[in-house]
Amino acid sequence: MKRDLKRIWPYLPWLLLLLGVDAFSSLLLWIANVRAFYAMITLIVLATVLFFTVLCTVLIRRERKREQAFINFLSNPDDYREEMLIEAVAAPHREYMHLLGRLLRENQSAYAGLEVQIGDYEEYVETWAHEIKTPLSLLTFLLDNRRDELSAVVRVKLDYIRNRLQESVDQMLFYARLNGTRKDYLFEHICVRACVEEVLLDYQPLLEEKQFQISFHLSDDLVYTDRRGLHFLLGQIVSNSVKYCGGEPELCFTSFEKDGRYGLSVRDNGIGVHRCDLPYIFEKGFTGGMGDERKRATGMGLYLAKEMAKALNLSLHADAQWGRGFEMQILFPVVSRTPEHPEL
Repeated sequence: MKRDLKRIWPYLPWLLLLLGVDAFSSLLLWIANVRAFYAMITLIVLATVLFFTVLCTVLIRRERKREQAFINFLSNPDDYREEMLIEAVAAPHREYMHLLGRLLRENQSAYAGLEVQIGDYEEYVETWAHEIKTPLSLLTFLLDNRRDELSAVVRVKLDYIRNRLQESVDQMLFYARLNGTRKDYLFEHICVRACVEEVLLDYQPLLEEKQFQISFHLSDDLVYTDRRGLHFLLGQIVSNSVKYCGGEPELCFTSFEKDGRYGLSVRDNGIGVHRCDLPYIFEKGFTGGMGDERKRATGMGLYLAKEMAKALNLSLHADAQWGRGFEMQILFPVVSRTPEHPEL
């Protein structure tokens, strides 16, 4: 009803004008012959109501037809739908419909071209990430099998280079996936403790070089999420802890429960973050703070972690104080078992 009233609202001045003419004619009849006016007043009122009802019905139907033609045209602005729309609109507006149709088709063609380019870009990134694994694998093989032949300084530097290369490749690959059209998440029940141990194994050379003390307070509960996505998220958090550690660095993993949800806390005792910077740490490219490490940072790690958390429906909360460490909390969604999906 409200939509129909909106449809006839533009015609309201003309309807009021017709109603005024009708009232003026009735007034003239009353002045000319009062008896005739009273004899015909009922007929005049009924005719007026009938006329306005028919007129409003015709206007509403025409506006509905015009609206549907416009919606069909926007969904697919081809020549046929453009002609249907032109037939439904008034003559003065038809030239504008031609212009709108041409612009929409040009934009549609440009959009299709961009989709092809994005697809090519995604394919290139994934191919490059696959190809770069070969030299990384060779470097890993060298460090694992010729470690005794390398000096401690060279070994640490190569470990650092390997981890930074792997981290950069992972960041680029996950960034492309987050902004791409294809998603390949595999949700399954995984043990958080096992996933944490896998991440720490990847960063073991750097953690040992920095002499990190690792502590666990984790349960063996299972969560339903994507393993690679969670592995990447945890890797960005651990990487930040390594980059911004202080003296006698510590890293603590603790599981907890909040509002019926399983939570994981990752806390370090590093340099932390200024309170004024805390609301912005998940923004793309934000580094904040002071110091050489912050100046060399890209500001992409926590941004990608936040985007990955959104993709996996995880809640990510950060808390920190300058000089007193940094804590990241991850809350996992509650997944209930259903008869249709007993595996959940």
